[in-house]
Amino acid sequence: MALPAPPLRRYLLLLAQEHLEFRLPEIASLLSLCGGQFSGEQEIRVNSPFWILNIPSEEMARGLMKRTVCAKSIFELWGHGKSAGELYASLKNYPTDKMLPYLQSDSTYKVHIHTFNKTLTQAQKIKKIDALEFLPFRGKVNLKNPEHIFWILEDYGMNPNDVPEEPIHLYFGRWIADGQRELIESYSVKKRHFIGNTSMDACLSFIMANHGRVKPNDIVYDPFVGTGGLLISSAHFGAYVCGTDIDYNTIHGLGKASRKNQKWRGPDENIRASLRQYGLEKYYLDALVADFSRPIWRKGILFDAIITDPPYGIREAPRRMGSQKETVKSVERSTENHFFISSSYHLSDIFFDLLKFGAEYLVMGGRLVYWLPIYRPEYTEEIIPRHPCLKLISNCEQLLSSHTSRRLITMEKVKEFKCSI
Repeated sequence: MALPAPPLRRYLLLLAQEHLEFRLPEIASLLSLCGGQFSGEQEIRVNSPFWILNIPSEEMARGLMKRTVCAKSIFELWGHGKSAGELYASLKNYPTDKMLPYLQSDSTYKVHIHTFNKTLTQAQKIKKIDALEFLPFRGKVNLKNPEHIFWILEDYGMNPNDVPEEPIHLYFGRWIADGQRELIESYSVKKRHFIGNTSMDACLSFIMANHGRVKPNDIVYDPFVGTGGLLISSAHFGAYVCGTDIDYNTIHGLGKASRKNQKWRGPDENIRASLRQYGLEKYYLDALVADFSRPIWRKGILFDAIITDPPYGIREAPRRMGSQKETVKSVERSTENHFFISSSYHLSDIFFDLLKFGAEYLVMGGRLVYWLPIYRPEYTEEIIPRHPCLKLISNCEQLLSSHTSRRLITMEKVKEFKCSI
């Protein structure tokens, strides 16, 4: 007989107001990684910074916040409403036995006020805090180092040019944990030793790892590894990382530098050194010079996730190894007398090869996360590449211009691959 599912508890998620389309897939992916699921019962206004989630346990809520870069904080929700009166009525209906462990006389606490789209004076804040005197607080106020922190959160809408006098939604809850927003600054490309023209923004790198549900001891592969930025975010979460790239100089950290006022790359400008910079070298397996259009892996090699940013001609043109029989586009010479002939590698071929590779080499349930370039006037969902072994999980747009964008595609392997003869 199956055990009944634990009762769901209500939590308030405070989200950052950037990369809006990426937030829901990130939270849903991380909830599934923590053993939960994202149900249709969640109270979500997609563009709002406030989401109410039903989560089985505080432990799962903390697990979510140890990974997310899209969310700022999470709270155990004690009450909410569309007016102060509704909030107070909601708080009075919250079970006292759930409040009391955090309101004991030997505990310390403080109340913090957060407003979205409006700034309050200190006097206004104090007035709102004093209005909560009906709550059975028994502990002592400690503003510097309290045991428990309670938040009043007020939403004044999304339009900065039409701010209402009163909030349209109010929430009160006990602070549980903060997200990992500080990773965006600490892993900033501006501070990284080894970068290239197409090095991925740190925030998007972590979002991609979270969409891929990367976890400790996974093996993560980037077939267009470049300067290795996507390996760093996966390694931060404890995965072992590897990659391939056609560019000999980039793989070995040779040639001209991408930074202004620097002519040549230095000895610490390579993928291994980048991971070493963040204390992640132990997770680095290797990076190989290889042409993705030509198979190099033996059958049976399985990756837990494939996370990549294929070259698509905006800043980095796609190419592959050529032969004397092919129409030669260019002959390039790298350092140490390495020569290769490159020919064009069409976008349709790149994505066909990528999905086929994911279907064959991902473990069951493993995820493929990649960027797809789009010409917006002609976009329909039908142009998203498909494979019978891969299920589309999410499709998020990042605008590049009025006519162009790129979409972050996340797919999950749901069926075993069978070689066609």
